[in-house]
Amino acid sequence: MACAVIERDGLVLAAQRGASMNFPLKWEFPGGKIDPGESPQDCLHRELLEEMSVSVDIRAALPSSTHRYPDFSVTLYPFVCTIVSGKITLHEHATAIWLASETLNSLDWLEADFAIIDSYLAGLRGP
Repeated sequence: MACAVIERDGLVLAAQRGASMNFPLKWEFPGGKIDPGESPQDCLHRELLEEMSVSVDIRAALPSSTHRYPDFSVTLYPFVCTIVSGKITLHEHATAIWLASETLNSLDWLEADFAIIDSYLAGLRGP
């Protein structure tokens, strides 16, 4: 799955899953399943248009991360992005908020996204 760490004015976008989705009302970085033959970057562009009606500029890739849930495993391919066109319109998520990076850990995230948060924050702190 590809996911986006979308930055704007020093803040990061967090999206809350809808009540009828798997893991209802958990927070996540938006994105979705990579289709056969599709690159993670192409997937991210497609998913963000479908889910939020926005186009993004991919600025950097973060390390991929695999998380094992009790019934399945998921590998996330995260990218740091900025919105270049469109206005966020939620088609699947319950809500979305902009957070300062130091407050990212205050939400009830999907377990798989914790590694993405750690990697993103480590990048902000530098070597």
